Amino acid sequence: MTTTSPTRRRRAGVTAGAITTIAAAAILLSGCAAPAPGASSATPAAAQLGGTLTVLTQATSIELDPATSLNLPTTWLGLITRRLTTWKLEAGSTPEVVPDLATDTGTPSDDGTTWTYTLKDGIAFEDGTPITSADIKYGVERSYAPQLSGGLAYHKALLVGGDEYAGPYDGAELDSIETPDDKTIVFHLTTAYGDWPWIVAMNPFSPVPAAQDDPATYTRKPVASGPYRVESNENGTSLTLVRNEHWDRATDEARTAAPDEIVFKESQESSTTVQSLISDVGEATSSINSEPLDAAQLALVNGNPAAKARMITSGAGPLAYLAINTERITDLRVRRALEYAVDRKSNILAQGGEAAAVPATTLITPGIPGREEFDSYPSGDQGDVDKAKALLADAGATGLTLSLWVQNDPTSQAQGQALQQALERTGITIDLRVLDPSVWYADATGDDPDYDLILNWWLADYPSAASNLFPLYDSSQIGNGGFNLSRYSGQDEAIAAATAEIDPKQSQADWVAIDRALMDAAVAVPLSFARQSFLGGSEVADYFVTDYPGYQNYLEISIAQ
Repeated sequence: MTTTSPTRRRRAGVTAGAITTIAAAAILLSGCAAPAPGASSATPAAAQLGGTLTVLTQATSIELDPATSLNLPTTWLGLITRRLTTWKLEAGSTPEVVPDLATDTGTPSDDGTTWTYTLKDGIAFEDGTPITSADIKYGVERSYAPQLSGGLAYHKALLVGGDEYAGPYDGAELDSIETPDDKTIVFHLTTAYGDWPWIVAMNPFSPVPAAQDDPATYTRKPVASGPYRVESNENGTSLTLVRNEHWDRATDEARTAAPDEIVFKESQESSTTVQSLISDVGEATSSINSEPLDAAQLALVNGNPAAKARMITSGAGPLAYLAINTERITDLRVRRALEYAVDRKSNILAQGGEAAAVPATTLITPGIPGREEFDSYPSGDQGDVDKAKALLADAGATGLTLSLWVQNDPTSQAQGQALQQALERTGITIDLRVLDPSVWYADATGDDPDYDLILNWWLADYPSAASNLFPLYDSSQIGNGGFNLSRYSGQDEAIAAATAEIDPKQSQADWVAIDRALMDAAVAVPLSFARQSFLGGSEVADYFVTDYPGYQNYLEISIAQ
């Protein structure tokens, strides 16, 4: 997922595509005084049942259709719908894929192109109707319908026949999804794909009963398979979730379903929300904010010891990076000079300081399983100007002028100015262009952009380096809306092999090798990982945030009783 700024989720967070060219799209949401990088928990208590959790959000509506929602599995849609698998998040640990509606995370064929799942006993919709494999098949099929476009789409290019399928509303079925009986579902893929267990945790794999599906209105009140059902949904005002009495706790290892009720109050002004949570009076004691705190809000919270104790912060999070257009800057020595020239300290100060970000030297996000920490261009927090100048001189590139594109939000502009000042220390002249996000996106992801350098944010859609690196560095993602902003094609073969590898440990090692190779080729400069902070009231318990995804885990929050 691409992002503009960590203070604006899915834009820090927008979603990137999958195995074919899939454009980025927006998702809403977002990621204290963490004791150490990794994760923090304001109240690491056992789940306590009861009470009402209030979520204060700037959003004017909340997308609940699993075909179109870009929510992560551990956010609010995961309270309403279940999938074949889901994510298990624990403070201080990397995410784990665990069974949800299925009995396990999937059985692949020897060649990795067929995956089989068996459904658990005791799983039902909110009306008590048993969930069957046909309901999951239909849920996936409807995600192909043109009227339900814009959601997570990794599966669309992976399922055989998906490139020509247009959904179930004309009576057609997707033959690559087989349901030999009510308990079994089989997926036939176009290629081996080791991350398939993560893919079936995504929203489109939520079961949908065909008889209750109206694509125009399903987003208002989807049929619940999770621990909560929609009681009321008023755009711009509130969304209220209450217990689904047909959810069986014994079948669900990821959700504690502690509150009796969860209320999302929409259209909330963020500064007012933070002031209310700092005061911790009345309803605020059992409330949380859904968007991460910005620099000014962080300062307010840090200035109040009681509030600071209730703040949670990721050790790291979305990656800010400087993509180098390798089609225009072809000399490796020049690209490596840029690696040494950046001043990460000033870049982090532009984002609000150490409370808001930590230095990055890799392209894979902390918290992604198998990630390794390394630094291919050790140069301290402020860069190595002498080494950068020496490389430029060796390349005969003195007096160089480069264009740098950034978006016109305050954080990106401040980062752009910091980058301009840092690079100009080496004798490079930077032509800084500040663009409206829509113009930035259309031009940057087009077929022949004229930038040399471009600032972007990225957060993987699921906990695998494939979602970090494939969308950004596979040649299929160059132009046509893709996010290979470095316009680099030197790792296609390795990326294909890592994607097809079905042994998780080997796949993780393959992606680390690609991370190192990309850094050796100097295709981008990792700048920082955003630290995302949220604030809860004094009665909010089991409240934590991990490095990945850098957002609260809604599936385990409880209210102290």
